[in-house]
Amino acid sequence: DKFYTPGHRQVAQPWMDNLRQTCNQVDTIERHMKYLRCLQHIEELSAAVQQCLMTSSIQEAIKAVDSMAVLDCGLNQSGCSHLQNFLRETLCFWHKIIKDRLASDFEKILAQLHWPIISPPTQSPIPAANYQEISSQLELLVTQLLALQTSLPNHYKGQFMAPPLCLPIQIMLLPLRRRFKYHFYGNRQTNSLSKPEWYLTQVLMWMGNNSAFMEEKIQPILDRAEASFSARVELCRGLLSLVQEKVASDASRLLYDDVLFCHLVEEVLQFEKELRSNHLYPAVLPGLLHLLLEDAVLQKWLTVEKKMAVEKMDAMLSAEGAWSSQYKDISDMDELKAPDCAETFMTLLQVITERYRALPCPSAQLKFLELQRELVDDFRIRLTQVMKEESRCPLGVRYCAILNAVNYISTILGDWADNVFFLQLQQAAVSHGEEMVLRGQGTMEVGRLASLEGSLFDGLLALLDRLKGDMLGRLLEWTMREITEKAKPYCQDRWLSLPSQHDQSTMTLSSTACPMMLCVRDRLLNLHNVLSLSLFQLAWQGLAERLDNFLYQNVILCNHFSDGGAAQLQFDMTRNLFPLFGHYCKRPENFFKHVKEACLILCLNVGSAILLRTLLNESEEEMRDWTGAGDPSPEAALNELGVYCLAPCDVLILLSLRTSWPGQ
Repeated sequence: DKFYTPGHRQVAQPWMDNLRQTCNQVDTIERHMKYLRCLQHIEELSAAVQQCLMTSSIQEAIKAVDSMAVLDCGLNQSGCSHLQNFLRETLCFWHKIIKDRLASDFEKILAQLHWPIISPPTQSPIPAANYQEISSQLELLVTQLLALQTSLPNHYKGQFMAPPLCLPIQIMLLPLRRRFKYHFYGNRQTNSLSKPEWYLTQVLMWMGNNSAFMEEKIQPILDRAEASFSARVELCRGLLSLVQEKVASDASRLLYDDVLFCHLVEEVLQFEKELRSNHLYPAVLPGLLHLLLEDAVLQKWLTVEKKMAVEKMDAMLSAEGAWSSQYKDISDMDELKAPDCAETFMTLLQVITERYRALPCPSAQLKFLELQRELVDDFRIRLTQVMKEESRCPLGVRYCAILNAVNYISTILGDWADNVFFLQLQQAAVSHGEEMVLRGQGTMEVGRLASLEGSLFDGLLALLDRLKGDMLGRLLEWTMREITEKAKPYCQDRWLSLPSQHDQSTMTLSSTACPMMLCVRDRLLNLHNVLSLSLFQLAWQGLAERLDNFLYQNVILCNHFSDGGAAQLQFDMTRNLFPLFGHYCKRPENFFKHVKEACLILCLNVGSAILLRTLLNESEEEMRDWTGAGDPSPEAALNELGVYCLAPCDVLILLSLRTSWPGQ
């Protein structure tokens, strides 16, 4: 380097420039030579294909075409667009010629095998005399067509969103495609927008009629060729493409006709169901449902679904038998006693669910779920309006039918909240952050939904439960109003002057209690007949609680009792009132704790009553200094007597109502 001076560099620079220019020229010439050699190779392959076709060496021609396809792949990164276009044009040219020749021979063989099978065969076809030869030719042609398909240019393959149908199936579909176009396009009577079932049913029939042929004749050939697809599924996929194109065209033309649009949707859903169940079409492959998810079509579906649901709600609420149950004469089927309008409404919602259940998009399903929630809330508001009209007579049949309707809807929604399908939708709503479904939900509520502690129906259930509680409260209020009116003579009975009766077997119900007891009995029977089982449970327990409080406050605390009066009160309660509720539970006295324990205190023998009063009085005076030693605590003493509900101060009041004390 010490001898390499700037002068040397100046002298050598022209030589270096000349050398670089010469190298560039050599590279250019080399690239041109490679270009020409590649062009020559293409022409040689093209000539080879031509020669093979002239000598009917189809298999060799396919190999040469396949070599062109390999060369095409190698040129992808070359940038030689003109050369690659020339190669692809040549490849497509020979590919079409070979395909046409094979297709012609293939169609002749298929015709000898009576393909396609348009209608169900009445009897098995008699094999031709040269059946073995036909089968061999069939296998050869299918194998050659499969091999030819692998030589398709890459840009041609890339045009398909899904893998293209295998070449033999494409050819087999041609006669069916021609029939479909002939019957269901143009001015043919069979091409009717009002009858989509005609072409949908026809395609399903073709699938069914030809499935055996595909499995028996074509599938074994595909298996020997190590093809990784099902001949039957490929046929269904090809036929499905015809239907997809037709449905998409019809749907766009029916957006302004509600009736025909609904009919098309129903038929598409039925087609999809049969396709998956009867023809075992794989779930991973699209059917027709994705066509219903197009924005315009989906919005139209939602709009029509809501419109028709509202119309049906109007009709079901105004129907003559809207508030009667269709199972009223079948006791073991009428536990919920749901009126027809409520049952019809929930059936309507269930039908909507069945329609959108199969949609392949959770976001679309959630839109239908939101529609269902709107319809439930609308129906709740309508029930509330009818209830207000009937609130003047809460004991009437219609008011109770409305209450049954609210309870029935609440019960069904509670079941839906635990249903796997709706739980999956709930998870989808949380994971996708669906604003429409989650609107109004706080962070805590969304967290409960994510952990499955809550449900998407919680808001509706809360509103329905509130309405049910209000209606049941009003019903019991009116019932108690009637009972208290009948109980006035009983409240004013001469409890203080009733003589003592030592033999209870001779005792009878107080005459003043009869109207009240009859009213309680009749109301219980009526509520049992008109309310659902779960509602009646709430009703009789609520009535028992109110009646217990009423009798304690208005009969017991408002009177003084002789021994005879206390015994009569206990007899009326334990032998007459409690058994009225004994039809609905094993221990009805547990629902009348105040009355039961008050009767027990009033009927204590004198000695026990004196001891108890003394204990309670001392306890009250010495409460602060009570240590628990010596005498038992007041609560323990009361518990020994069977008193758990009444407080010691209440027991003292009851003891003061007794008149049978020594010296009195």
